[in-house]
Amino acid sequence: MNNKLHFVFNDDKLLAKIEDGHVLMPNDNDLKTLGVTLNNLCFLTSKDNKDFLFGEVHTSLSKTCEFKFYKLRILISLMDNAFFNLAAKAFHLITWNSTYKYCSKCGTLVKNKEDEIAKICPKCGFINYPRISPAIITAVIKDNKLLLAHNTNFPKDMYSVIAGFIEPGETFEDCVRREVFEEIGLNVKNIKYFGSQPWPFPDSLMVAFTCEYGGGDVTVDGIEIDDASFYSVDEFPNLPLGGSIARRLIDWFVNYGARPME
Repeated sequence: MNNKLHFVFNDDKLLAKIEDGHVLMPNDNDLKTLGVTLNNLCFLTSKDNKDFLFGEVHTSLSKTCEFKFYKLRILISLMDNAFFNLAAKAFHLITWNSTYKYCSKCGTLVKNKEDEIAKICPKCGFINYPRISPAIITAVIKDNKLLLAHNTNFPKDMYSVIAGFIEPGETFEDCVRREVFEEIGLNVKNIKYFGSQPWPFPDSLMVAFTCEYGGGDVTVDGIEIDDASFYSVDEFPNLPLGGSIARRLIDWFVNYGARPME
């Protein structure tokens, strides 16, 4: 039995086979059949009697083979949370390995630290860990309606909940208040933790909250957000794909939140 599975990336695309609605990773035999040689091959973790490794390639595959390169974002809806988290970790580390090669203090070529996921400078000893950028994402509820906004980077007809990066000195709750006010012009209250999700595009950790409308009029900033409104379930515009924590917040609202909050 082949107990090694590989997360193989070509830029932001993951090598996979989709079978009966499931995402399958290649094993050693699959890679040999495909004629794929991995660059920067690294061990990721062991789970359920399988070893997971990750690496990258910079070549294309035959269009007739079962395995193809898919953008990782597209595959999220076909993965369970645990499997996506593994893929996210692999992609996060691939990106970090490719962008952090020299010590940020003295400029020396760094080495992998043997006892943990980190890089160490052989000259000055400075240790660098993978960058993780925390961000909030929040469902804002008013009169059994959900605030949905169009970000200027979204496809023109897709709307989602509000998100933004944590600033130095902020709590997560402070960030929820600031981001909603800056982008939409609203105050919020009754902020409650919902969940979290690694989001390696390129290095975020999304921390999700629910909250209630606390005052103000919808006034978009015109920079990140160009349209926003409160929607009832039967009025929803196009939404993010399943699997993302943004969609989990929206689905929670559909199932539980579209009613008076206690």
